Amino acid sequence: MTSVADLSPADGETRPRHPWHRFVALGDSFTEGIGDPDPMVPGGHRGWADRVADELGRDAPDFSYANLAIRGRLYKQILDEQLEPALALNADLISIFAGGNDVIRRGDPDEIASAMDDAVGRLAADGATVILWTGPDVGDTAVFNLIRGRVAIYNENIRAVARRHGAAVVDLWSLPALTHSVMWAEDRLHFSPAGHQAIAVEVLDTLSVPHGLDRFTLHDDEGEERTRREVRHEDIQWARQYLGPWVVRRIRGVSSGDGIAPKRPQPSPVFGQAMPPGSSAADPVRAAADAAGTAVDTVRAAAAEAFGAGKADEERGGQSPQGGQASKDDQTPAEPKDH
Repeated sequence: MTSVADLSPADGETRPRHPWHRFVALGDSFTEGIGDPDPMVPGGHRGWADRVADELGRDAPDFSYANLAIRGRLYKQILDEQLEPALALNADLISIFAGGNDVIRRGDPDEIASAMDDAVGRLAADGATVILWTGPDVGDTAVFNLIRGRVAIYNENIRAVARRHGAAVVDLWSLPALTHSVMWAEDRLHFSPAGHQAIAVEVLDTLSVPHGLDRFTLHDDEGEERTRREVRHEDIQWARQYLGPWVVRRIRGVSSGDGIAPKRPQPSPVFGQAMPPGSSAADPVRAAADAAGTAVDTVRAAAAEAFGAGKADEERGGQSPQGGQASKDDQTPAEPKDH
C-alpha cells in the first residue's frame, strides 16, 4: 500500500502531501454523500468523499476523482455494478464501503466478508491503496442497538480483510465524535454535513495526509436534559415519519437508488467543472442553484457552526445519535433512505 511516508522530494522541492493521482469511491449512500446537500456539486450531495477529494486535489493539478456510489445498494449490487468500472479507471486510491444495508437487513457478516475479500484483492492487485471501513457503534441507539452484534462481527471481518491485502481501515466504530447527535441526520440512518466533515478528517488522518479541515470537538450539553416522556415522544414521532415508511418500502421491494446513476462516473477535477454525464440530477440541480443562490451558503454555514463554535450542543438533550450507516436522502424527506 502506497503511503505518504513513501514520498521523497527532489532537491529544492517541497515534499508533496500525498502520492495519489486518481481517487475512485465505491459504495452506497454513505459514499454518495446523502445527508450533505450541496446544489453546486454533481448529484446535489457533497459528502465525505467529495470533501476528501477536494483536499487531495488542492495542490495536485493532475488529481482526478470519480464516485460510483449509489444510495440503497446492497453489497452484491455494489460489487456487480461498480467493481469492474472502478478497475477500468486505473485509480491508485480506492475506497469501498459495502454491506451496511445488508447488516441492517439481518445480512450475514461472514458472507459479506468473503465477497469483500475477493473484491479487495482485485482492487489492490495492481498496487492501489484501498480504503476499507468499520461501521459505527450503534449500541446506545433505539432500534439499531439490535444490530450491534452483527456490526461488530462485520467490523472484525473487515479488519481481517484489510490485513490480508494491506488496506487502510477508517475505524468509525471508535470515532468519538460519532456519539454526538449533531453527526446524524433527522432520519437517524445517515450522516449530517457535520458528520461527513468529521469522517473526511478521519480519512485524511488515516492516510496520514496533512490537511486544514476543521475538526469536531465534543462539548457537554448546555440545555436541560429531556424527560423520559419527551424522549419517548420523539422516538414515536421518528418511527412514524421514518421507520414505518422505511419498513413499508422494504416490504414493497422499493429502493431509494432506483433510477439513480453515479454522480461522478468518470474521473475529473473535483470542483469548478461542468457536471459529468450520468448525473441524473445535473440539469435540475444547477437550475435550482441559480434560482436559490444562497442555499449552499446556508448549508455550509450550518455545518461550520457545528465545528469549534459550541453549536454542536444544540441537539436533543444530550442523547446519543440515532445512527445507522450513512446520511440523509433528499428524494423523499418523509421516508428514511438506505445508504
